[in-house]
Amino acid sequence: MFRSKRSALVRRLWRCSRVVATPADQNADSKNRSEESELEKDFKATAQSFLKRLKESQLEQLVEAVESRGGDHTDCVLFPQGEIRLGRRTVDPHVLCCQLFRWPDVKHVGELKKLYFNCKSSRASGDETNSGHVCCNPYHLSRLCRPESPPPPYSRYPVKRPQDEETHKAGLSSASHTSMLDKRDWTNESTETGNTPTELQEPYAPHSDAEEDELHRRRHWCNVAYWENRTRVGRMYTVFNDHVNIFLELPHGNGFCLGLLHRENRSEPVVRTRMKIGCGLTLSLESDGVWAYNRSNYALFVNSLTLNWPPSRTFRVCRIEPGFSLKIYDFAKSKLLELDKREPQPPDGPINTRSIQISFIKGWGPRYSRQFITSCPCWLEVILSPPR
Repeated sequence: MFRSKRSALVRRLWRCSRVVATPADQNADSKNRSEESELEKDFKATAQSFLKRLKESQLEQLVEAVESRGGDHTDCVLFPQGEIRLGRRTVDPHVLCCQLFRWPDVKHVGELKKLYFNCKSSRASGDETNSGHVCCNPYHLSRLCRPESPPPPYSRYPVKRPQDEETHKAGLSSASHTSMLDKRDWTNESTETGNTPTELQEPYAPHSDAEEDELHRRRHWCNVAYWENRTRVGRMYTVFNDHVNIFLELPHGNGFCLGLLHRENRSEPVVRTRMKIGCGLTLSLESDGVWAYNRSNYALFVNSLTLNWPPSRTFRVCRIEPGFSLKIYDFAKSKLLELDKREPQPPDGPINTRSIQISFIKGWGPRYSRQFITSCPCWLEVILSPPR
């Protein structure tokens, strides 16, 4: 019984893997396919050896993480630290897991970033090298996004300023004024349903007076507003924890649920875009800045002061692919820009230098057909609290 259950778990993992099926599984294509390369054989043999070394409870955790694609919260899958031999080379166990279940093309541990808000082992020990084990849950890792990469060819459009620029500026001024008026609500209310602290385990559950007093004693690090084109929907969401999930649908998720924000007469582009938000993203406050992790199945587009190129005063929108992370606000670079006093002025959006704009699915800016963030169907405005 033990062996059959374990074998069933391994089979479920292989069905979710990114490994190309063997020729025995592709009889119809046997004539069109040559024998497996030595590298493929070595990789499969190494992966099978790796799975055999996992306990049954670890296999169950791995199955849950892989089948939910990170939608469910799963525990760490700890494995003894040390490189595993893969043919003539070696590979780290967590890199092997990422190649097996998420990114077959990842080559080195330097391409990956630990998601500390998911990985309890990293939070507990601070440094996994001291514990002698490494977490191999592939959904406790993300790929690092390279902001210097150019956008895809299909998005390279000439810059076209809108004809009615005065109307655009007036709308922007009104939106910024509305945002300033609602600052008094930042620490009290977050959505149409009222304050929804991120530290509650149950999403949008009512909190006691003691919990509310604790929130007032703690200092929030950012506020998040959700926009549809030029209209802000709902109230500011105040973030106290070091990370926050922003999503439309997320199993067992807590954080800022955009699905609870209702608005009448939504346009068709907005409805289509909202349907694709899914698990959304996670914003994480870390020692070096603010990071964004794309949990959805579609790209995110981001701009902030520290993502621009100060010497050339270039406004730049960065693309974050699904499963990738990007440092969307760099604290060190922000301090340098404040000293230099040469901040590039954004063509649209809030003037606040500590603000971040994030658009779901649709890009904007000089390289896209939409020149302004207010032309995007669904987007977020993240306003960071001033430093102490």
